[in-house]
Amino acid sequence: MAGNSQAIAQLLQQSLVPQHSKEAEAAIRQQETIPGFSIALLQIVADASIPQTTRLAAALYFKNYIRRDWTDVSGEYRLPQNEVVTVKQELIGLMITQPPAIQSQLGDAISMIAESDFYERWDTLVEDLASRLTPNDAKVNNGVLQVAHSIFKRWRPLFRSDDLFTEINHVLQRFSEPFFQLLKNTDEQITANAGNKEALQGYAQTLNLILKLMHDLSCQDLPPLFESHLDQLVAFLHKYLTYDNPLLHTDDEAEAGVLEYIKAGIFETLVLWTTKYEDELGQYLGTFVESSWSLLTAIGPETKYDILVSKALQFLTSVTANQQHAAAFNNDQVLNQVIEKVILPNVSLRESDVEMFEDEPIEYIRRDLEGSDSDTRRRAATDFLRQLIRQFEDLVTGVVNKYIDAYLQNYAANPKDNWKSKDTAVYLFSSIAAKGASTAAYGVKTVNAHVNILDFFQKHIADDLTGESVEPILKVDAIKFVYIFRSQLTQQYWQAAFPLLVKHLGVPNYVIYSYAAIAVERALYLTDDNKQLVIAKTDVAPLAKDLLVHLFGLIQKDSAPEKIQENEFLMKCVMRVLVFIREDVIPITDIVLTNFINITKVIRHNPSNPRFYYYHFEGLGALIRFAAPSQPEKLENALFEPFSSILSEDVQEFTPYVFQLFAALLEANPSGALPDFYKNLIQPIVHPSLWESKGNVPALVRFLSAIVSRGASVIVQNNQLEPILGIFQKLISTKTYENQAFDLIEVIVGSFPVEALKSYFAPMLQILFTKLSSNPSESFKLRFVRFYHFISARDDKSLGCDFFITVADSVQNDIFRPVYTQIILPETQKLTRPFDRKTAVVSFTKTLADGQAFIERYQKGWALTCEALLKQLLNPPVAPGNDDVIADAQDVDDLGFGVGFTQLNTCKKTPVDPFPEVGDVKKWVGQYLREADARNGGRVGSYVQSRLSDQARTALMETMAMAGA
Repeated sequence: MAGNSQAIAQLLQQSLVPQHSKEAEAAIRQQETIPGFSIALLQIVADASIPQTTRLAAALYFKNYIRRDWTDVSGEYRLPQNEVVTVKQELIGLMITQPPAIQSQLGDAISMIAESDFYERWDTLVEDLASRLTPNDAKVNNGVLQVAHSIFKRWRPLFRSDDLFTEINHVLQRFSEPFFQLLKNTDEQITANAGNKEALQGYAQTLNLILKLMHDLSCQDLPPLFESHLDQLVAFLHKYLTYDNPLLHTDDEAEAGVLEYIKAGIFETLVLWTTKYEDELGQYLGTFVESSWSLLTAIGPETKYDILVSKALQFLTSVTANQQHAAAFNNDQVLNQVIEKVILPNVSLRESDVEMFEDEPIEYIRRDLEGSDSDTRRRAATDFLRQLIRQFEDLVTGVVNKYIDAYLQNYAANPKDNWKSKDTAVYLFSSIAAKGASTAAYGVKTVNAHVNILDFFQKHIADDLTGESVEPILKVDAIKFVYIFRSQLTQQYWQAAFPLLVKHLGVPNYVIYSYAAIAVERALYLTDDNKQLVIAKTDVAPLAKDLLVHLFGLIQKDSAPEKIQENEFLMKCVMRVLVFIREDVIPITDIVLTNFINITKVIRHNPSNPRFYYYHFEGLGALIRFAAPSQPEKLENALFEPFSSILSEDVQEFTPYVFQLFAALLEANPSGALPDFYKNLIQPIVHPSLWESKGNVPALVRFLSAIVSRGASVIVQNNQLEPILGIFQKLISTKTYENQAFDLIEVIVGSFPVEALKSYFAPMLQILFTKLSSNPSESFKLRFVRFYHFISARDDKSLGCDFFITVADSVQNDIFRPVYTQIILPETQKLTRPFDRKTAVVSFTKTLADGQAFIERYQKGWALTCEALLKQLLNPPVAPGNDDVIADAQDVDDLGFGVGFTQLNTCKKTPVDPFPEVGDVKKWVGQYLREADARNGGRVGSYVQSRLSDQARTALMETMAMAGA
């Protein structure tokens, strides 16, 4: 092993020892700068003489290094070319020889490389994978299939496109035959090794991966090879759907084994094929329906079967979506069988559910919550039932109602012992009452006409909300009922229900108070048909202090970072209360601020729940938005230390949020001088390394723009303008960040005196003109046009159209003429945002009034400008109303543990009217041109007569006459 590898291996070993980990990790970071670092890591992984823990650490470090440093924001390699080639050549061969833990890390690294390189820059990958498949080595095959699945599964959610199908065809041409051969080989090996447990386990894992890949390869279209061998594939799927071997059984009642995952995978593929390729699969469905029915009626209640039961029910749901296949269920007798033998066993509470409620409450909530994506039996049985209702609403509702009544009667006979019967009844009622999916914003919007929500609420739910000695799960059922059917409750019902929900926040049971927080949060978001809040602000504002203190107390009940972050529902409720009470937070700012700071200081040491800290920072954003304008120094001084600690400790998960919040603090006090602590941040935030993380860039641009707006004079004094312009140059060169580049340059031009920027304007335009000449994107052209108007409209700041033309001439003589006629004039008509169009109107008007270059040099341009202006005035831009609605917190279910940019909605930057003094735009245009005409000795009037068409002349004269009326 090379000396460099030995040194790195020793450092990796030290990094595993807690007291040396920080120094060792810092030393490894230094090693990263030495060429060949990635190869050295792979050499450590390959060296069997090194302890496996160190080799695993090397594999993990390699994966993270690839994630960070394989490519830059432009997609260009950051590693030397020879290193890139070597990694691609060696990685797959190394991975398939390693133990599972190391194999998993290297497999992840391969899929990360593939994400940027496959398939154009790594067109040998599929052949390399296919060539390594073997007739009977399960370990090697499983490594290859794991990597293939990690690459091909990304096709599943994508929309159809020519590029996508080109890539899929590239794979199918090279992978279909070897894959199909492997499928046959694996089937033979499973049969041949029926009595050999160890071998059988390996081949069963191969089969499980084969099924995942079968789904990947057919997710967009049925591959030709699959279609031509459909009989064989169907027989293969059916064989293993009904397959059993005691050697594959597990003793663990909680965790699914490989056999359960195989059968679940078969159902997943059948759901896909039933939905997308019913014509091809239709003739075989009857056999699979019978097998799934047999499986569902025979399977036990153990939680290890949950994944299998839910996938089987999803398959029946997909079959029932087809009217032809659903007809088999269209009678009382069959439906009673379905409900008794399939629906009821899977919606009834099991002992394991009650244990989870008590022992793992947060997991119970996540699985139970309406709209979660957990594969639970209840969720799948409900979906199947709702699909049956869609087909036969009257019949199914009637049958299910009989069971609901029977369960409620059983409960009434002995509430103490038979409380589970009521739980089943409420669950069944909710399942048949809701039509369509429950929405995140409003819950169930449409209900089954054959049920009465409010009547059921009064008779069976209200008492559980008000009662003291109610079984905890029934209490949760009642709160959940209000949450699901919140849009169906009238104002009168909400007046009674909302205080009860708030009261339940004080109950000691974890699930009850968490569900109460979930319901309170959504209730505060709820609006009626007139967009008016259902809950009155006057009902909440007096309670806000106690409510927030209580919620913060629940969050911080356990001081460990991972426990504080465990319950995102509580933090989401905090955020919603702050959004709801708005400026009423001002009197309680100190309390709220202290709690946020305390939580920030703890969780920064171990960010573990992206949903929690997203809502945490949204809550801080709401506090800044509503409290900072009246007390900016207090918030700036209090938040600087915890925020700057996050930056100095490089807590990457929090960094993009901190930049947004710093920006919001600065924007809240636009006229204030730049505080010293922000001045000290300028140097670090213009350092190129900070801009290499894609998640930082949008937030950094906003923060840097806020600093520039408040501290232009300081930046000039400290000679920091050039590095900031360097950031613009870097951003504008990358298509992904063109918008951010323009955001930054507009703030720079708007904030610095022209003298300070004089020597930079020509190079700046040179860059923009070069991009304009090389097939620019539509968005780039629009932003360029907006930037032109931004300069042209600001003759009051020594800018204006003549300034722009002079600078353009210094770049290339007369370049303005084609740019103006071919880009600026036509693209202006595509501007849609009111403030962009308003700026364009002001720009054109000032050009007509005072543009010297348009008097002699661009005489035709004067008329063209006038026509462009008149087009804008056909539908004059009107400043948008003061829409102070904060968008609902985005769906954060997709937030991963990686570092990306997530915009905070509570402190989102609002568009600023660049010309607030211009009210009625059309009237202002007429008035401005009349004044210019008088100022310039009748020149405007003269040009109107001599340069315009009859139609344009009439329209402009009307506009000018209007202003004088």
